[in-house]
Amino acid sequence: MNLDFLRPLFEHPGGWVSVYLDATRAGENADHEVTLRWRGLRENLTRHGAEVATLDAVEAAVRDHPIQPGRYGLAVFAVDGEVAMAQALPSPPPADVAYSEPLPHVLPLLEQRRAEVPYVRVLADRTGADLDALSVGGAPRHRTVAGSATFPLRKVHVGGWSHRHYLQAVEESWKRNAGDVAAAAVQLAEAVGAEVIVVGGDVRAVQTLVGRLPKRWQERVVATDAGSRHAGADESALDEVTIQAVTETADRHLREVLDRYRAQRGVGTASTGLVDVVGRLQRGQVDTVLLVNDQSSTDTLWIAPADPTLVAVDDHVLRAAGVDDPQQVRADAALVRAIAGTGADLVLLEPGEVPLEHGIGAVLRYADASTAAS
Repeated sequence: MNLDFLRPLFEHPGGWVSVYLDATRAGENADHEVTLRWRGLRENLTRHGAEVATLDAVEAAVRDHPIQPGRYGLAVFAVDGEVAMAQALPSPPPADVAYSEPLPHVLPLLEQRRAEVPYVRVLADRTGADLDALSVGGAPRHRTVAGSATFPLRKVHVGGWSHRHYLQAVEESWKRNAGDVAAAAVQLAEAVGAEVIVVGGDVRAVQTLVGRLPKRWQERVVATDAGSRHAGADESALDEVTIQAVTETADRHLREVLDRYRAQRGVGTASTGLVDVVGRLQRGQVDTVLLVNDQSSTDTLWIAPADPTLVAVDDHVLRAAGVDDPQQVRADAALVRAIAGTGADLVLLEPGEVPLEHGIGAVLRYADASTAAS
């Protein structure tokens, strides 16, 4: 999981308020129930010293966040009287919780989003397409493309010597429209960093569109005849194909990371254990951190408030590096901050899924003398 979308949260350590709330508004009294749930969290945050202005900002975000259908949750992160991020969650949290800490508490958010894969979905016909995209941690994007060719689009029998030329003109219109959709799909895929493109709809349109994608994107395409752009058409089949494609992509990524970790372990160059991984993060060696999702952990680390890349197991290390006021914070919060700050990726694991010393390991970008010695 790429954590770039979290970087704005780590630029300002301080009195962060992090809230995870069931925001479902399905019944007649749903608004009142959400208000009561938030009120309980607010009272607890007040007892822990959270600033009134920050709590007021969170309350406004909870109240004003766009209502979504079905059951869902809401994660809100605020500091110094302002909301830095408010994101809908695919499902409500197991329990409504709130934290007042020096760093935002993002692990529950990442737990819900760990299987997310940035993708583009294209529902095409011979006139254009509807495109939907999602980046990890980003808002959904939608775009409708009307192909530049509007006539002729249907093959009809015109008779006479011109019939063949007419059919060729129709084919060229289809190809031109497919090219317009392909260009839009590539633009959207690059914008969200898509790892899979699902293309559904009219069979001929799908085939023509896929053929017009650059080769690097053709390798990421899942093509299907599911879906239709006709008014009132059922999109459930295309939804299922999309979910399956995203799930398979996520599973493949996990296998690839674990294979790399085991290969590095086999030659003694992988990083394992909290002390070693923290040291590798400081040196910018880490490509991907493997972290067991244990939110009950009481481990702590030290950070430099002004530099997300500086983290240590001992405050003396930071003081020796010139940090005058190191802060002691939750280990998982400090790790996520350092991972985002150094441009590494994160893989969350369930307890027992992979044996890791102290519940943490890392795939390295490169090995050095100290790596080989360890």
